Amino acid sequence: MQGPRLKAGGRAFAHIAQYHPELTALRRDLHAHPELGFEEIYTGKRVAEALKLCGVDEVHEGIGRTGVVGVIRGRSTSSASMIGLRADMDALPLAEHNDFSWKSSKPGLMHGCGHDGHTAMLVGAARYLAETRNFDGTAVLVFQPGEEGFAGARVMMEDGLFDRFPVQSIYAMHNWPSMKPGTVGINSGPMMAAADRFTIEITGRGGHGAHAYQTVDVVLVAAHIITAAQSIVSRNVRPIDSAVVSLCAVQAGDLGAFSVLPGSATLVGTVRTFDPLVQEMVEKRLKELCNAIALGFGATATVHYERIYPATINSESEAIFAGDVAESLLGADHVVRDLEPSMGAEDFSFMLQNKPGAYLRIGQGTGSSGSALHNSRYDFNDDILPLGAALHAGLVEQAMPLPTP
Repeated sequence: MQGPRLKAGGRAFAHIAQYHPELTALRRDLHAHPELGFEEIYTGKRVAEALKLCGVDEVHEGIGRTGVVGVIRGRSTSSASMIGLRADMDALPLAEHNDFSWKSSKPGLMHGCGHDGHTAMLVGAARYLAETRNFDGTAVLVFQPGEEGFAGARVMMEDGLFDRFPVQSIYAMHNWPSMKPGTVGINSGPMMAAADRFTIEITGRGGHGAHAYQTVDVVLVAAHIITAAQSIVSRNVRPIDSAVVSLCAVQAGDLGAFSVLPGSATLVGTVRTFDPLVQEMVEKRLKELCNAIALGFGATATVHYERIYPATINSESEAIFAGDVAESLLGADHVVRDLEPSMGAEDFSFMLQNKPGAYLRIGQGTGSSGSALHNSRYDFNDDILPLGAALHAGLVEQAMPLPTP
């Protein structure tokens, strides 16, 4: 891995680096066999087999439908502490345009977000922790299905994840192409935004394009709603707060019927916020604007608003601790403790609503393709696998240190 010289926490890295080739092979095998949320049958089996080979104490399959949990007890358990580590496993409904030998074998599916790498990093941590057991307590390794829009974290919790494995805190990390390999980013507050989906159904009266005065033109109504929706953030949200309203899809009429005004139109979009009060205000204003604009043109508009993922908010003490762990491994110059939040979303947020914890970003660069996440030419940087595994292991070892003689 290109990057900084490893610091005091490098012992775990050096140990894990010995099986870097095996982790790379696992990662690339998972990349070649992508699976969507709650379809991770092959992935789950590979993870369960790997954990058993690593010598973990317990392997639990089928939690949250296709999730897997590994349990590793330390050399001592006198502290009764329990720390959770989470990795996501699912792929995206995206056609891959890479040409390397491990590219997706499934048309229309690919690991375009690096979850294959996250899974391999946590397996690497499992092997190290099972071999060394240099901690006092229990490590719970959560391999989660369905992060990409399926709320797999919530499903695992509904299936009793934290009842069966009552961790005191939980941590996760995600690769970040915009950061260089050998760097880690975190902050002590919002890391990812809440993601909401809305659908606007507009009903008017269709007719002949040459006699528009006899119609209630839903295309015109849709155009005014699209324009007005952009005023919600600029005229209702304080500049020091953050919000995004995006209209992402419009469907109305038939492209082959150039002279027919349709009687209905559908708009689909997303809202991203960090503050629940801002979230509520945006939803309220969107509904008010749509209803008023439609009424002004003699149409009707119905807004279906769905809250998909809450904001991902790191708890302060756990974020500081995770930054300290990263610093012990990489040095202060390679740890960003005030990382700018992303308006993307992450279902690890559900876990952080129930348990203290932190979500980190691990730099991986864009590689030769220059591709970011959710891109058809993206690929995970295998060079960072040992570092990610060592970070996971360090969180366990430093949160639950062995008692001094």
